[in-house]
Amino acid sequence: MKKPELLAPAGSFEKAKVAFMYGADAVYCGTASLSLRSRAEVDDNDLEKTIEYAHSIGKKVYAALNIYAWDTNYEEIEKQVRMLDRVHVDAIIASDGGVIQKIKEIAPNIEIHISTQANVVSYHAAKFWYDNGAKRVILGRETSKEQIEEIMKNKPKDLEVEMFIHGALCWAYSGRCFLSEYLSCRSANLGDCSQSCRWAYNMYLEEKNNPGNLMPVETDENGTYILSSKDLCLIKEIPQIVEMGVDSLKIEGRLKTEYYLASVVNVYRNAIDDYMANPAGYDYKKYLKELEKVKTRGLTTFYFNDRNNKDFQEYEGKQYNPNYEFGGKILEDKNTENETEKSKVASTKYEPVLVEIKNKLSVGDTLELIVPNEIEVKSFKIEKLYDSETGEEIQTVNPGKLGQTVRLLIPFEVKKGWILRRKK
Repeated sequence: MKKPELLAPAGSFEKAKVAFMYGADAVYCGTASLSLRSRAEVDDNDLEKTIEYAHSIGKKVYAALNIYAWDTNYEEIEKQVRMLDRVHVDAIIASDGGVIQKIKEIAPNIEIHISTQANVVSYHAAKFWYDNGAKRVILGRETSKEQIEEIMKNKPKDLEVEMFIHGALCWAYSGRCFLSEYLSCRSANLGDCSQSCRWAYNMYLEEKNNPGNLMPVETDENGTYILSSKDLCLIKEIPQIVEMGVDSLKIEGRLKTEYYLASVVNVYRNAIDDYMANPAGYDYKKYLKELEKVKTRGLTTFYFNDRNNKDFQEYEGKQYNPNYEFGGKILEDKNTENETEKSKVASTKYEPVLVEIKNKLSVGDTLELIVPNEIEVKSFKIEKLYDSETGEEIQTVNPGKLGQTVRLLIPFEVKKGWILRRKK
């Protein structure tokens, strides 16, 4: 039984560092406007920094060029491929046959990973892409466990297989959707999806013989979210997936926050490692408990367990778990035993820590420290807050500007980059 790669999204260099800190083996990034999350693009300098950093700690970076390209896109595609070759990206994720051919012509030494957009749902399709130069295929989310098992048994031996285990789903087939283009002139297949399926809609019935007499259907003051799906969550199924020998387990979310990344990556890192160490003792419930604190919508296994599953529609359209939110990010290492360090504030049993805040924090709030490689969070109440510039004690702080900081007392040893969750 081999340990699969844990692959995380990275919409920026800072997010990549968080993903690696919390246990990702590799990250995938967008490039310019040529991936399917153009609003999560990583510019060339940021991408080069991400790759250099990843390689320095033994990790990998994959870059997405997975649009379905018009002829007018190819000048930029060639430029991006040459740049990716120069900065030694570990693989390019692509779906368009023309783009793949261009990668092979310009940078034949770069691994090609076939995007989920290419609808690989059979070992026949997997073999086709292998014969055309692919090192890895990323399965369509529509595949069931039986289909994945069949692919794993019959694929070329050295072809790698990647699958999604967590994150947003789409009503369209492997994400190939034209709804956004139709409603807002923003093409999902060119990286600019407006997520029209998440919008609230007013639904009506019109009786054929009485045109114009519209009757509302299943709506409240917000309308209805009939097109919005739940989020994929396969934490319970990790044992089956590992046993099938899938090479890479992928988390969706290049547009998500550092808090989301830290929480979700840390859960799956612990789940995979715990199962590898003790298969008989695997208990998905403790991992699910943590995932439910950060869910953006309801959770579903989609089609993995049952092709007839219909439990993936999110009628409520709920966007966030209201009980938890991103509290802040630790900006410095602190050892609670350090009694000699000088500070602007009065001496205490532990030193105040510099934190970048992401939401309002007040004395008395409960925070949870998400520690890498630990599934159990460390909880504490804010006893004291200090202005980070003057050292004066304060009662509350608001994130009024980007990078707003504060000093607070944390009764644990902390490391730069660790994430704080605020419990309401």
